Amino acid sequence: MPAPALFVVSALAQYVGAAVAVGLFVHLPAATVGWLRVLVAALVLVGWTRPWRSRALWTRDALRTAALFGVVLAVMNAAFYVAIDSLPLGTAVALEFAGPVAVAAVTGRGWRDRGAMVVAAAGVVLLAGVSVHVGDDATRGLVAIGVAAACWALYIVLGRRVATAATGGLTGLGVAMTAGALVLAPFLAGRSGPVWTDPRLAGAVVLVAVLSSVVPYGIEQVVLRRVRPATFSVLLALLPATATVVGAVGLQQVPHGLELVGLVLVSGAIALTARTGAAAQEVPPPA
Repeated sequence: MPAPALFVVSALAQYVGAAVAVGLFVHLPAATVGWLRVLVAALVLVGWTRPWRSRALWTRDALRTAALFGVVLAVMNAAFYVAIDSLPLGTAVALEFAGPVAVAAVTGRGWRDRGAMVVAAAGVVLLAGVSVHVGDDATRGLVAIGVAAACWALYIVLGRRVATAATGGLTGLGVAMTAGALVLAPFLAGRSGPVWTDPRLAGAVVLVAVLSSVVPYGIEQVVLRRVRPATFSVLLALLPATATVVGAVGLQQVPHGLELVGLVLVSGAIALTARTGAAAQEVPPPA
């Protein structure tokens, strides 16, 4: 399968998983669903990669970096799910991209990176303005997606260290997710009771974790080996559009007017940040 097609499959899996998660919010708090997703994904990845086999490579610094990365990742997941409980899926994904676009603008040197920040800011203002008028709940969603965007910016910085460490990307991700799940457990595990007694809910949580975390991250590693970094960065621009399509089909969240303009602007900003060497730093999170 061509790399761009693989990327689309990855994006569809990620956001179909998010759409399934929205259906769980009537049974569980959104943040708890996010935590459960991290927990299940951690169990899958740890069982798959078996990090204890490379325990000699796990120095204190490597463990500290992975743990910090995992906490950032877990908070990002929980905040993203709180956001999509109030905001349309496509809007939330586009707004979350403010984080990586800001990193590209700060670390970049050319006019493309600076211009991308301006274009993205315009798109974010339009999307946020439309969302604020939807209702009071939207304000909570905007704050949550702001937290998720900030965490994504940190994810980019820390994730590169974990991905390039001697312990390996997927192995490091499994350890990181385990740390994140453990740190957030005291705050979110207490409200996960229904999952442990309802097999259907438990199955849905596992489906969300596999679709939104395990499948996308694994496919993205394959895509990164097949395409140039700049090509991968351009492919990232497909993510808000893919999320919008999934939201429209699966959740009946059809964008109109200024929302569409904002989505186009954010996607354009992502494409503008495409440059050699950018892809490894801009890989979308398993979120």
